[in-house]
Amino acid sequence: MKIKVNECYRDVADGMSLFAVRAEVMPRADVLVLNGGPVRADVPLADSDEVVLIRRGEAPSQEALETLMAARHTPGVHSAIKKSCVGVAGLGGLGSAVAIALARVGVGRLVLADFDVVEPSNLNRQQYFVDQIGMLKTEAMATNLARINPYVTVEASPVRLTADNTADVFRDADVLVEAFDVPESKVMLLESFSRTFPDRSIVMASGLAGYDQSNTIQTRRIGANVFVVGDLVRAAAPGTGLMAPRVGVAAHHQANAVLRILLGQDPTAE
Repeated sequence: MKIKVNECYRDVADGMSLFAVRAEVMPRADVLVLNGGPVRADVPLADSDEVVLIRRGEAPSQEALETLMAARHTPGVHSAIKKSCVGVAGLGGLGSAVAIALARVGVGRLVLADFDVVEPSNLNRQQYFVDQIGMLKTEAMATNLARINPYVTVEASPVRLTADNTADVFRDADVLVEAFDVPESKVMLLESFSRTFPDRSIVMASGLAGYDQSNTIQTRRIGANVFVVGDLVRAAAPGTGLMAPRVGVAAHHQANAVLRILLGQDPTAE
């Protein structure tokens, strides 16, 4: 009979038991999942059963991890994007969430740039931890991404991006994510990157403060290869802060736009 073990099909003897499969494939596995549910007792297997074998605290090989993660994706996505390179300019509320989403989906290489350190006020919306306060955001994010997917190549540049160094820092990026707070920095990044790489896409953000309707955050095209996420209205101001829910909505709009671009699709098309 044929069963699936850790997302790979195997031919096994009729009536083979779960423990027998564990002994053959991963003897040290201490978490056994059969057809989506955890199992502790030995049971006979049937044709088309799906088994997942896990060893607590043990990172699987790159091939095994990619197989298990890709199994949860839309078919063909992982193989199409694992050789891609994405740049993320700014690792605050937007950039830190975008970087994590892209690592989870399987983008093979991330180029991250931010000169700042993790501050206590960042923790209301940014993807860091209390024990990382004071660390460079590039260092902290590289650490977090390695815990999520150690097989993503992360190039972290703790620099202040300028018109002179932007093109060099992101020279290999197929797509660039703009995740700045300051409007002047957004303009600088757009002009610097687009001038050097006019055929590459940049995904920007504007208008995501407060707790207004999530559905007002949209992805719009504002140029041939330029997209902007947000409501284009709600900027951070006294009485209207930046908070995790709405910032997270915008960040994942950006990440999904990047994914669609890498797959050859228009992020704004239905």
